[in-house]
Amino acid sequence: MRRLLVALAAGALLATASACGSSGDSGASDSGSSSGTTTVKLGLIPIVDVAPVYLGQKRGFYDRHGLKLQISKASGGAAIVPGVAGGQFQFGFSNVTSLLIARTNGVPVKAVSNAIASTGVAGRDFAGVAVKKGSPIRSAKDLEGKKVAINTLKNINESAVRESVRKDGGDPDKVSFVELPFDQMPAALAAGQVDAACAVEPALATIKGQGGQVIASPLVDVAANTTVALYFTSARYQQQNADVVKRFQQATAESLAYADAHPDEARQIITTYTKIPASVLEQVILPKWPADPDRASIEALAKLGEKDGFFKKTPDVDALLP
Repeated sequence: MRRLLVALAAGALLATASACGSSGDSGASDSGSSSGTTTVKLGLIPIVDVAPVYLGQKRGFYDRHGLKLQISKASGGAAIVPGVAGGQFQFGFSNVTSLLIARTNGVPVKAVSNAIASTGVAGRDFAGVAVKKGSPIRSAKDLEGKKVAINTLKNINESAVRESVRKDGGDPDKVSFVELPFDQMPAALAAGQVDAACAVEPALATIKGQGGQVIASPLVDVAANTTVALYFTSARYQQQNADVVKRFQQATAESLAYADAHPDEARQIITTYTKIPASVLEQVILPKWPADPDRASIEALAKLGEKDGFFKKTPDVDALLP
């Protein structure tokens, strides 16, 4: 959370710089070729979730809508949010809770498209709470008094795990959450440094390959079809470039639909921008990529985050969504 707030403050400085005449962001969004193509910068995390964008590029969906994507890779949404707010990127990818936190901290981000959703199937989701082989932990309630690894404290995965514990009759305040990058979770779990890990693919497939077991599907416990992440822009960019935003929405919707209908192609494109071994990728459970966000699940995440004290004030879901 501290890192997010620092990043948001940096974003505010970037926004000030752009307002004072920086030519970098306007040049990226307004530049075009003789064919009328607009170049836009997109901040992404190089993970399974963003496969539709790369697939859409390959299939020419963005080209057909007059867009050329300049993709910049970031380590997480905490870097992408201020980048979009300050004009470094025109569009970005981030989870729903991070975007709600940004809005309640006065950062005017605006969702423009769905990104990923839970599969909605307990035990067969791309995210899960896993324990190592032979662990006595059998359900979410058993996490009371245990050390659980999550990638970011006071964010979407903590919200979801807390809800799993509640639904199983436990007290989430008795769980000890430890911040750990996803790719370090399999080794930490195997070494006994943590009792459980809320992992996503491909870390989840690695844990299962070590004999680990999934004891809860937290995103499924949040809602039936949880919208996990969204593509977004700044309110200022949307107001000044409504046509570009519309074209990005249309091209991304086509990309999402294509990826959802062609999982084999989605798996193949993942090998072009990640270092996931092919043997692991075969075992990875892909998320769902519906074209539209599920509003009920976003409202559920907002309520859970507020219940657990993640926000400075009640988040305005209407202000975030398209």
